[in-house]
Amino acid sequence: MPSLRGPVSTQITFINLPEDGSTPFAYVETPPAGQPQENYTSTTHDVHLKDIRDHESEYNLDQDAFQVLQNIRSTMSYEGFDSDETVKSTYYAEVEELILKNVPGAHKVVIFDHTVRKHNPNAHRQPVNFAHVDQTPWAAEQRVRTSIKDPQEAEKLLKSRYRIINVWRPLNGKVESMPLGFATAATVAPEDLTPIQRRYPNYTGETMGVKFNPNQQWLYWSGIDDDERILIKCSDTQEGVAHHVPHSAFADPRSPPDAKPRESIEVRAIVFG
Repeated sequence: MPSLRGPVSTQITFINLPEDGSTPFAYVETPPAGQPQENYTSTTHDVHLKDIRDHESEYNLDQDAFQVLQNIRSTMSYEGFDSDETVKSTYYAEVEELILKNVPGAHKVVIFDHTVRKHNPNAHRQPVNFAHVDQTPWAAEQRVRTSIKDPQEAEKLLKSRYRIINVWRPLNGKVESMPLGFATAATVAPEDLTPIQRRYPNYTGETMGVKFNPNQQWLYWSGIDDDERILIKCSDTQEGVAHHVPHSAFADPRSPPDAKPRESIEVRAIVFG
């Protein structure tokens, strides 16, 4: 197995805005008659990624909108992650405890979903090579309203600081293929991001696409293992701090053909405080 540490150059996919100036949208399921699946295109760009291994402490949520953690113990078995119910009943509690312990100011955590990804053509969800942010500020607010069942409590919580943070980890040992890249928020301009309507049959959500900008500094964490975590901030209501970190899977050109397929889980949480 060749060394997969150090800087690497590869291609990441970015959004091209609709030529007619309309708001980008994508239908999650079959679109209505006469509508395209999505009204925007994408393009790949060569990107140079810096390895943050051995420099973990230089990055944090308020400055970069991501943070990494090491030496995290888990009671979950590998097989347990194949069961959504086991993930919810066992792993969610671990994630909540991890956030409360490691995110300054956090006093309440509401986990609202998770995704297991496997780099396998037969997998339901695979790593995605498309630079994006999971929520817009509007979508984050709607997530609070739908996740907090008591409307009065929701309105109270909306008046204080809340963040949406994804907790990302591999499931099958050190990542050898399709690692996760992320662009430190300190180098991402507001105009680099554009809302994308995610149109479901019964509601419309919003994510953000990322337009390529050579000033963006892309990073990755080489050889991330089962006892390590990446905190990915997707939204924050606090003024004066980083609000979101664009991220994307990428093909590492150094990965050999027989590299172990990446398997990972991301757990999404609203963090109050």
